[in-house]
Formats: sequence, C-alpha cells, structure tokens
Amino acid sequence: MSFNIQHCRDYVMAKEHGGDPINFDLMADAIKSQEPDIVVLNEVRNLGPCPSYKNQTKILAKKAGFQYYKFGEAIRFGGLLPYGNAILSKYPIGEFRVVRIPDPIVKDEDVYYESRSVIKCRIDIGKHRIHVLGTHIGLANSEKINAVNTLAELIDSTDLPCVLLGDFNMTPEDDKLRPIHERMIDTARYFEEPKLTFPSDEPRIKIDYIFVSKDLKVLNADVPDIIASDHKMVICDVEL
Repeated sequence: MSFNIQHCRDYVMAKEHGGDPINFDLMADAIKSQEPDIVVLNEVRNLGPCPSYKNQTKILAKKAGFQYYKFGEAIRFGGLLPYGNAILSKYPIGEFRVVRIPDPIVKDEDVYYESRSVIKCRIDIGKHRIHVLGTHIGLANSEKINAVNTLAELIDSTDLPCVLLGDFNMTPEDDKLRPIHERMIDTARYFEEPKLTFPSDEPRIKIDYIFVSKDLKVLNADVPDIIASDHKMVICDVEL
C-alpha cells in the first residue's frame, strides 16, 4: 500500500470546518480495511517539541496492527519538527536507511520547495527477501529530476526484487518518469479501469504509485474508494 496521510489530517473535516484536525483512528481504520502486509506512508510527523508532532508512525502501527515500523526523516521544520516518510510491515524490516535527494542548486520555479528523501529497507518474508523504496517527490521540475535520478541509482544497485511506492507529484505521461518506467512496472496497468488519486473527494489526477521490478508477478491492483487523507491510497497484491 502507498498512502500519503497528510500528517493524519482528516481531509473532510478540515475541508468543512478548517483547522488541522488530526485523526489517527480514521487513518488506521482506512489502512486496516485493506489488510495490507506492507505500507509506505508519506507526509508523516515524528516526535518534536510541539503538541501536534507525535510519533505518528508508532501510533499508526499500533492502531493498525503492525509489529514492525520505521520512520525516515526528510526535513526538520524550523530545525525542530521532523517530517518525512514511514513504513509499516507485518514482516521484519532489515537494513533500513534514509537516502537524501539532493536539493536543487537553483530554486527559480514559482513553487514550494522542500528537502526530500527516500527510505530504503529490506523486508524478510519467510525465505524471500525484497527491497522496498518509499518516497515523496517535490513540486519543482528540478526536484523531480533529482529524485528520479536518485531512485534510478537505488533501483540499479539492488540485487533483490524491488517495490517502489509513494507520492510522485507527476502524472503517468510525465517524461521525467521515463527512467522509472524503463526499470519497473507501474501496477496501475492492472487496475480494472483507470483510477485517479488526488484529491481524494474529487480525483482529477494520478500522482500516487506502486512500481514493482519486472521479476515480480502482480496479481491485482486498485485505488480503493476511501476518503481519509487528501490522497487516495494505492494497493496491489504481489506474488514472490
């Protein structure tokens, strides 16, 4: 499962009443409803000196029933408030690391810039092992190019079957995604019909993905009709 949780913000409540209503149960129930074994989360807060910065990874893991979990920082707002990606797993997580995506040298596009990262880990599933990559790519073209180059290097360096999940902030036809398409399979080809992921209440674009290496067999894939965060989740079943 790939799921941008927007720091557990209740999208419908925020849209109707404003503010920043954090709802862990809503996000955990959305995750549990699909019974996933592995989940990559984007826009996750971690423990910081502010009441709204709790260890969201640990809270969601406990509420959604995951024994194993890791948080990977991408940025620390104000030098104090950690924010990034996370993984929840029913299986043991090994060799976990956070890979920084280089910030653009020149920031001349009229968009919001933010430091980004990739989480990379090995998941041990019985006698099988896979690598999981999770990321949230920036808005600027230069950020996207840096991110795709970083991901391509990580994919090329793995000697295990690989799954790549996250919010890419790019639609499928974006040519900047070509290096990923050349290396992996977009599981959206297994949707029964084309599905969009953002915004969750009236989806207009697909920017959330699960890619798998070509040596993995995809059984099915979908975008469940669930509104919790501002993004819909993407799910797929893979046979090892």
